[in-house]
Amino acid sequence: MSKFIWYDLMTPDLTASEAFYAHVIGWRAEDSGMPGVAYHILRAGNVQIGGLMQAPPEMMQSAKTRPWMGHIYVPDVDQAVSKALSLGGKVFQPAADIPGIGRFAVLGDTSAAAFIVFKPNSSEQPAPVAEGTPGHVAWRDLQSADWHKDWTFYSSLFGWKKSQAMDMGPMGTYQLFSVDGRDIGGMMTRRPQDNGPPRWNYYFAVESIAAGIARTKAKGGSMSDPMEVPGGWAADGADPLGVHFSIFSLKL
Repeated sequence: MSKFIWYDLMTPDLTASEAFYAHVIGWRAEDSGMPGVAYHILRAGNVQIGGLMQAPPEMMQSAKTRPWMGHIYVPDVDQAVSKALSLGGKVFQPAADIPGIGRFAVLGDTSAAAFIVFKPNSSEQPAPVAEGTPGHVAWRDLQSADWHKDWTFYSSLFGWKKSQAMDMGPMGTYQLFSVDGRDIGGMMTRRPQDNGPPRWNYYFAVESIAAGIARTKAKGGSMSDPMEVPGGWAADGADPLGVHFSIFSLKL
């Protein structure tokens, strides 16, 4: 079953983004050493969890709607692209190789929410960490144009399983999904008043939601008041460049 294995962000200001997320989330960044590419690896402790890539300003005209990108493991990128298209998905960037790293493609679901399918050259996997470990991704959330259609897309493409369906009242149903028997995210249909296009959002774990909110605001980002959610606390916000992200903690 396919699962999320990496998260990264294109930014017009690599230095500023690196400093912001290091302060707020606690990540340590290091140059990837990839020839001709300004790409920095992000580490939570000793575990690599994602990266930041320098992008030309002309590619970032819609920075406020350009999300963090989740990379989902597939055994064959080209087959995944073909199947995604047959399920009503979109191809934003065709399959291509990253020399010495792996093969990837940037896809969109039936709502055009973007994600990356990735087949790394290495079979090495990081050791599992406890729920809520700071610096790691604690939850994955899809704000969909129609979660029923997107559920058919993702379950058919990746083999994800339905878990609990939560009644959110006027907001509709929030459908949790599981990978390898563990709930890892949820999806729901966006309301007409919700801002921005359909997108994936990722919750980065911090040691305290109040401390995470304070650090975000101190570095020029914005963040909502804390919300109690199953298993802990969460808050939604944006970095100083307008990129949406969220934080989660086991405690307030």
